[in-house]
Amino acid sequence: MKHKNVGIVGAGIAGLVCADRLRREGISVTILEKSRGVGGRSATRRLDETSCDHGAQYFTVSDPLFDERVAEWRNQGVVDIWQGRIVVIDSGVVRDLNETRERLVGTPGMNSIGKHLAQNLYVRNNAEIKRIERSNEQWFLIDDASQTHGPFDVLLCTAPPIQTGQLFKEWSQQLAVQLDSIEMFPCWSVMLRFDSRLPVDFDGAFVNGSPLSWIARNNSKPGRGPSECWLLHGSAEWSAEHVEREPEVAGSALIDEFWKLFGGELVYPSSVTCHRWRYSRPREVLPERYLFDDQTQIGCAGDWCGGPKIEGAFLSGNALATRLLEK
Repeated sequence: MKHKNVGIVGAGIAGLVCADRLRREGISVTILEKSRGVGGRSATRRLDETSCDHGAQYFTVSDPLFDERVAEWRNQGVVDIWQGRIVVIDSGVVRDLNETRERLVGTPGMNSIGKHLAQNLYVRNNAEIKRIERSNEQWFLIDDASQTHGPFDVLLCTAPPIQTGQLFKEWSQQLAVQLDSIEMFPCWSVMLRFDSRLPVDFDGAFVNGSPLSWIARNNSKPGRGPSECWLLHGSAEWSAEHVEREPEVAGSALIDEFWKLFGGELVYPSSVTCHRWRYSRPREVLPERYLFDDQTQIGCAGDWCGGPKIEGAFLSGNALATRLLEK
């Protein structure tokens, strides 16, 4: 492996963790990412003088391997504990969660995790891969500007399964069938900035029986600025039903639902920003931590492999790297 070049499509957590592990073993890795940033859904959006996490809101730890890496991140100031009050809202009734587990966040934003992982990696941003080609047992990637990247001896993809399947379907029937079985829910995300603090005595809430699934006071997280900023996530079902709506229309509908939760006097936000995550979370995850085709030397990983969320993405990317290193 040390004399091979590895290409990775996607700079989300799984891709970055895989690349970082390979880099530490002296392997040459190139990451191609269609966005201008890194971290995937561990994302933070700038809103004038403040910012808001509009993808993953926090993460928890259960696996010892992930716990070890998170301890490093905490010592380096990359993550910290979110001590906000988290509740459940069910039919207008607010109740506290009887949980003791720690919720952790990137500081000063969720995108800090991706930035930290990428700091020693070679990442080509704004490069959306449209197709892949193979010649002399090596892989070449062609982006949306018709630029060719490669050659690579091993090709990995950590994009959502639908996008990964579109790239791989011509080259591996084995992977194509498994990728085609994975359904991803969309999620509408709405960021609201206010000029003053809302009279709400909690900082995050899981919402049941509503077009909303989650709301959070972003500025209650450690390292954020003082500006009052709330994040709204549409439920999986509502987001799927309204996935093709204009952002302003979807955002307005979710803001109306936000105010219905409180029943008080409306306070209009000073700014509203909407974002659609077309592939937010899997309906069901595969039992495998990763997929790999030995014959073609292509593989994939993500939070839809072996377990969802940030911990799942970390473990999936690490497991795929381990697979390559043990070859």
